[in-house]
Amino acid sequence: MTYEQIISDLKNKKYKPIYFLSGEEPYYIDKISDFISNNVLTETEKAFNQTIVYGKDTDVNNLITLARRFPMMANQQVIIIKEAQELKDFDTLIHYVEKPLKSTILVINYKYKKPDSRKKIFKTINEKGFNFNSKKLYDNQVPDWILNYVKSKGYTIEINSTMLLNEYLGNNLSKIVNEINKLIIALPEGNKHITSQLIERYIGISKEYNNFELQKALIQKNANKAYKIVNYFGQNQKNNPFPLTIITLYNFFSKVLTWYFIKDKSPKNMASKLKVHSFYLKDYETGARQYNPSKLVEIIGYLKQYDLKSKGVGNTSIPHGELLKELVSKILN
Repeated sequence: MTYEQIISDLKNKKYKPIYFLSGEEPYYIDKISDFISNNVLTETEKAFNQTIVYGKDTDVNNLITLARRFPMMANQQVIIIKEAQELKDFDTLIHYVEKPLKSTILVINYKYKKPDSRKKIFKTINEKGFNFNSKKLYDNQVPDWILNYVKSKGYTIEINSTMLLNEYLGNNLSKIVNEINKLIIALPEGNKHITSQLIERYIGISKEYNNFELQKALIQKNANKAYKIVNYFGQNQKNNPFPLTIITLYNFFSKVLTWYFIKDKSPKNMASKLKVHSFYLKDYETGARQYNPSKLVEIIGYLKQYDLKSKGVGNTSIPHGELLKELVSKILN
């Protein structure tokens, strides 16, 4: 079931005895778990009927004992296991899962670690309750996710600003939500639009000097702009770490090389094959016009070489800012 379906059922008081919440993206796991914690029981009922434990601090026998208790002066009791992937002998929880108590809502937060779906316990959880897998978003999915999240809050945001947030914050949804909520608080009363200027002021992401703009400068072979950006990076290395720039450029030029070998160059197919937002396609097309395959292979080699140099391999003294200047020079020439 999707996150929206689970929340809808919970709002309508359609409860299952077990909620197994797993996956690499903790944002939705926390959202579902918090919704159950905050809404199933009243504040008075929680005192006797809501228990939160951590996997590394408890054991299966204790959990089974808790789960088999009947609620006191309430219709349900809620037990939330946080960091359940740390629980020893997790598989023995099958003794409860096979015959769960209808008055107990057992919430299992199993983060980061992928469960072995072949095991009996996970097959039984599928039969008795909800099994929700929270997957990490691909980078090309994040800008649309940001647009929709901002819209759900009653605000708007520029597409370029979603790209900026994605480039700076990656695909960590919890971090993205925290930063967007800061921006919403910072907006003047009556203003419902988030701009790149606001992002620069309150998050510290420069709208002119960032990896996204450096990439564009290299696509256009705009040496003047590219060197201005790398000079800025050299003076502000804390906010513009060299390894992140290497990763960004490596991903871009690798996908430009892939562009050449995709026969169906329709926008939908290209976005799917390259795993990028359709907004970016024009950049990859321009990059393919500017750099032929042999040059792209050369650039990818440079990126690997300078990644090693940044880690001290074959370099003991050249600062990252200077390494980036050398790298950009080799890309452009």
